[in-house]
Amino acid sequence: MSDQRSDKTNDFVVRFANVNGTGSASANALFTKAVFRMGIPVTAKNIFPSNIQGLPTWYEVRVSEKGYLGRREGIDLMVCVNPQSMAKDYADVRPAGYFLYDSSKPLPAGYERDDITHLGIPLMELCNAEFTDARQRQLFKNIVYIGALAVLCDIEFGVLEKLITEQFRGKEKLIEPNYKALKIGADYVRDNFEHPFDLRLERRDLLGDKIMMNGNSACALGAIYGGATVAAWYPITPSTSVVDAFAKYCSRYRVDGLTGKNNFAIVQRFVDDIVTLPDKDIFDAMIWTMSRCKLVVEGAAAAPVAALLHGLIKAPKGSKVVAVLSGGNVNLDQLKGLKWN
Repeated sequence: MSDQRSDKTNDFVVRFANVNGTGSASANALFTKAVFRMGIPVTAKNIFPSNIQGLPTWYEVRVSEKGYLGRREGIDLMVCVNPQSMAKDYADVRPAGYFLYDSSKPLPAGYERDDITHLGIPLMELCNAEFTDARQRQLFKNIVYIGALAVLCDIEFGVLEKLITEQFRGKEKLIEPNYKALKIGADYVRDNFEHPFDLRLERRDLLGDKIMMNGNSACALGAIYGGATVAAWYPITPSTSVVDAFAKYCSRYRVDGLTGKNNFAIVQRFVDDIVTLPDKDIFDAMIWTMSRCKLVVEGAAAAPVAALLHGLIKAPKGSKVVAVLSGGNVNLDQLKGLKWN
């Protein structure tokens, strides 16, 4: 442990390093909302090179009593539950910082920094011991580390419980298991670590009448204020949640009060058919498009090409079919070693 620490009450940065598609987004947002509910200025940002399930994603939270909103260099606390990105995540922790990881398996060689504190919590072991369903084990692992952070950072537990109750209103059977997962993480920290540590949260009253809204909902509401009445998109994060929010706000603000007529249009509602494809077929279509069309496109853009190649689009013989190739969000490392057969 380093001796470079100073008081960081209500002034630190946490980064969550996760695997995309594992249910981490709602758990990480729970942390941010809890800070906000305690009256402390906080901002969060998703960082992801790709939206493909199974690839790395990061969620960075800046807590700043002085109200600083921008990201800053240096991570005070890294919550790392993704072996793929662990080496970089480990290196990104600033001196005197903390590295929280799933100690169900030991850290590999090379993780012996003496200028940071290692916080090993056997997240998967704890979940395996308490939950039987495989999907629940994966999802609740995220809530377990939120419970651990609640004790380490001195988050008011009642705030977290209230947020969970609100989140699962109408799905009450999910509330108790989430409470249980929170408690598992909290109890483990109480039994194994000194707490709270120097990255502490103390309740303040600094937010006045401010509200918290995620960026995609803010985009949707801004579109409403700007006069937008039509939305068209392909279904992938983040565009899907933008349009979902747009549709929700349109249902409130774009409906004629006298006739009940909708004064907006969501193009997806006029789609004739939707087909699905495995990731391998989409990757193959990306390679095919590069080879035949000399274009580099992302998976979502290659999806219609894949559908055509595999005969999933039924069109009369000799007819013209248009595939819109829109989007180039490609991590070139994903393409290494791929071969078109």
